[in-house]
Amino acid sequence: MKDKENEWRGGVYLCTAKTSFEADIFESKLRSENIPCVKRHRGAGNFIEIAMGATITHPIEIYVPEKLLEDARNVIIAVPLDECEDVDFEQCEDVDFEG
Repeated sequence: MKDKENEWRGGVYLCTAKTSFEADIFESKLRSENIPCVKRHRGAGNFIEIAMGATITHPIEIYVPEKLLEDARNVIIAVPLDECEDVDFEQCEDVDFEG
């Protein structure tokens, strides 16, 4: 049986963003991978975001379609920077980005 607490507007709970900026980043990353999502504001969070341009007072829950939940989790997972390749930025000076 499905947990009704984790469902909202046809989606299932993915994560909670602390600020509207963080929620926008999650939304952008998900949509870039063709994963639709819905932000659920708690309390007056939606009003505050509209009136002030951002909210930092109320967390925002992110919901995605159930069949894409595992893919969505993989998209938003943090990658430790020490696992990234070292980039030699001095080599980038010779690259012509315009043509």
